[in-house]
Amino acid sequence: MVERYRSDRSVNEDITLRVYTSRLIGQEPRLVLHGGGNTSVKTILVDDTGQPTRVLCVKGSGWDLGRIEPAGLPAVRLDSLGALRHRDTLSDEEMVNAQRIRLIDASAPNPSVETLLHGFLPHKFVDHSHADAILALVDQPDAQSICKGLYGDRLAIVPYIKPGFELAKLAAETYEANPSVEGLLLLKHGLFTFGETAKESYERHIHAVDAAEQLIASRKSRERSARTPAEPILYETIGPLLRGRLGSDGRRYLLTLRRSAAIDVFLARADLGSVSQRGTATPDHVIRTKRVPMLLDIDPSMDSSMIASHIEERVAAYREEYAAYVRRESERKERKVEPLDPDPRVVLVRGLGVIAAGATVGAARIAADIYEHTIEVIEGAEAVGSYDPLPVSDLFDMEYWSLEQAKLGKARAKPLQGQVVYISGAARGIGAACARVFSEAGASLYLTDKDETPLSEVAASMGASCEVVDMTDENAVRASIDHCVRAFGGIDGVVSNAGIAPQGHMESVPSAELKRSFEVNLFSHQYLASAALRVLAAQGTGGFLLFNASKSAFNPGPGFGPYAIPKASVIALMKQYAIEGGRIGVRSNAVNADRIRTGILAEDDVERRARARGLDADAYYRSNLLGKEVTAEDVAGAFLHLALAPSTTACVLTVDGGNIAASPR
Repeated sequence: MVERYRSDRSVNEDITLRVYTSRLIGQEPRLVLHGGGNTSVKTILVDDTGQPTRVLCVKGSGWDLGRIEPAGLPAVRLDSLGALRHRDTLSDEEMVNAQRIRLIDASAPNPSVETLLHGFLPHKFVDHSHADAILALVDQPDAQSICKGLYGDRLAIVPYIKPGFELAKLAAETYEANPSVEGLLLLKHGLFTFGETAKESYERHIHAVDAAEQLIASRKSRERSARTPAEPILYETIGPLLRGRLGSDGRRYLLTLRRSAAIDVFLARADLGSVSQRGTATPDHVIRTKRVPMLLDIDPSMDSSMIASHIEERVAAYREEYAAYVRRESERKERKVEPLDPDPRVVLVRGLGVIAAGATVGAARIAADIYEHTIEVIEGAEAVGSYDPLPVSDLFDMEYWSLEQAKLGKARAKPLQGQVVYISGAARGIGAACARVFSEAGASLYLTDKDETPLSEVAASMGASCEVVDMTDENAVRASIDHCVRAFGGIDGVVSNAGIAPQGHMESVPSAELKRSFEVNLFSHQYLASAALRVLAAQGTGGFLLFNASKSAFNPGPGFGPYAIPKASVIALMKQYAIEGGRIGVRSNAVNADRIRTGILAEDDVERRARARGLDADAYYRSNLLGKEVTAEDVAGAFLHLALAPSTTACVLTVDGGNIAASPR
């Protein structure tokens, strides 16, 4: 790693070692999750005047320790930073400004909110994590005595204070009263260790965590292994019903399911309703998971309507309690806040697992990761004593702390954010173009095709889920919809695009070939729409069905009947779904395009058709009223338009550059 950064004059050996051990900590989920924790090193860099300057290089906002680079350790002028300790008070806004104006590089990211804590300690290297095992010890009613008994005088204990100026001063004072300690245990928060070398600080950190893990392992309760997990419940039924009832005011959530033996055992706790409702394992988790999860009590014997009613009751109760919590705490603190959304981010279901919700797939996965580790913290804390995290009042302060909310970002939501779109025939041509356009609009995609390699390439280019599916196999199509539900919790729309282009005169076309065309060009669309509609109906939030028709549906040509006839049937299929889906808010529309370079026609077929019209191949593609070639992206844009048109259904949108004979009427 030293060699890797040798050519960078702003990176010295101290920073290189800091990057190396930061990654060691950040790549271990038991220590750090999703941007949590921070590290620092005090070193000397040359400033813009050419003068050697003492600086604190500390983890910057937006960087993950597991993948940190030197740019993720913004350098802050250390001498003037240390002078801030003499201040009596420093507001959060003043603290952020004080850190920024001391940066060596004005374009660097904001230093961590715990920069002052790192700066006020005298040690060269400082490491901070929220290790699961440490949290199990510091989230205790008698945490001080438990930690003292385990660590003796090796670690000093700091009472809980919200991160910021006051905590930084208290931590420094605690160290100065115990200058021989190897680190600090921050109650309800985490672990700091320090040293004169990167190795010393890192090893002290690992030794402290190991000691906590060994204590917990020695106290594991026999009751835990005796718990009996509940009877399994089918997620494909629960997911859409839950997803459709979360969110309000236009919000949509994506869901992710986590299952494991450890989760099943935790959900089998007799006191689940108590331990799960005590709060988050560490304060900063509240912005990702809310303060507590929502519990569902679903029996396998319940039918869909009973499950839906139960979910509606629990969601309503959760929202009411959240509103009461915000009202109660804001009145108590005489503080006016704009309430955040009241929806749960974590849902616990016995017999199923942990379901996490988020506006994006990433947000849902982060919430799921955090709660999986919260389970380990709770189980460890209960083994040692009693899980007792931060009180409600303090968690409210963290949830509505502007510096924590800033971590979530305020980017404007894209039009399809939180929506799941299934696209068939997505490996190339119009399907691949639709994947790109819908991805750019913020949709989470489930892509299918029969050709694995190009499908995987398209999916990988945009981080989409994909599956090889024979769309003429009804069972396979239904299974793929189930897989989509398992990936995202539900579905919001379909672009039914699979197709082939057989040719032949009707009096001589083999029946097998005609049947094959109907299987791909009609029945595959029916299989997909039918399976998707069941999910859309369960969600109850509307949605869209989009079909790729063709100008041949309105203007068939000689020798193209095997293709045109099923495509004409697709138009009828679309209208039928518009009639039958309208009552539940599902819109059904189609696009009919013409002469798109998709590969559905072989080049020699294109040349033959062009010659029959006295054209070359390029002119063939431009043979329309506008005299321009229509692209797959043009067609994809039409599909996106229909997906976003809330009052349009039973519509055929023509994208062909102009062909009067094929215009619907």
